[in-house]
Amino acid sequence: MGIVEEAHNVKVTGSGEQVIVLAHGFGTDQSVWKHLVPHLVDDYRVVLYDNMGAGTTNPDYFDFNRYSTLEGYAFDLLAILEELQIDSCILVGHSVSAMIGAIASISRPDLFTKLVMISGSPRYLNDVDYYGGFEQEELDQLFEAMRSNYKAWCSGFAPLAVGGDMDSVAVQEFSRTLFNMRPDIALSVAQTIFQSDMRQILSLVSVPCHIIQSMKDLAVPVVISEYLHQNLLADSVVEVMSSDGHLPQLSSPDIVIPVLLRHIRYNIAS
Repeated sequence: MGIVEEAHNVKVTGSGEQVIVLAHGFGTDQSVWKHLVPHLVDDYRVVLYDNMGAGTTNPDYFDFNRYSTLEGYAFDLLAILEELQIDSCILVGHSVSAMIGAIASISRPDLFTKLVMISGSPRYLNDVDYYGGFEQEELDQLFEAMRSNYKAWCSGFAPLAVGGDMDSVAVQEFSRTLFNMRPDIALSVAQTIFQSDMRQILSLVSVPCHIIQSMKDLAVPVVISEYLHQNLLADSVVEVMSSDGHLPQLSSPDIVIPVLLRHIRYNIAS
């Protein structure tokens, strides 16, 4: 196993000609895909990895400077593909990894046949003629809460992000992976994500995009899916699901898995 693979806990499973790379979002790790993977392994080669900073990665490898922008994560993704000698894949990117995939695809469009984006957003902050869902003051309060008592923040944030039942298995699961992160790293990652503005790169994405979103999502207003659709250069298609929450593949697998499989299997052009 190469250095990059080891650092990111890369796992390759399944058999098939086509490669699918599953990239998780903030506060989770590759375990967020546990409901999806069994449906893919018979037909695809599936690559799972953890973003640097996830609780499952070595915190000593987290370079605060490198990961102060989303580009650092995109370079990691490209390095993983290179080390695995993958020359073509479908990327399924959740939350921030939807934008990480978009950045990676701009520098290497040849590596991606399509991007499937779940709960992705190019910008979380409201702006003139743009509704991202958050005011700066709200984000500052969120960061302050993380700084002052990380454990308490996790307990409050997890049910809000997941949506639905406070005692659900999905809430417990997200609480666990959130709490596994080192607090200073979690804060840094959250600041990088929530303060990011990727709107200007959307017009450079030439790879077909499948935009999938929950009807209700604390982090991403439903209008964002339409914004992505209108502003991506590439062919794109939108599907808004009846699910609730920012981690629908974990909290509503019965709704989400069939949708994901359909978008993985079908091409927009066909």
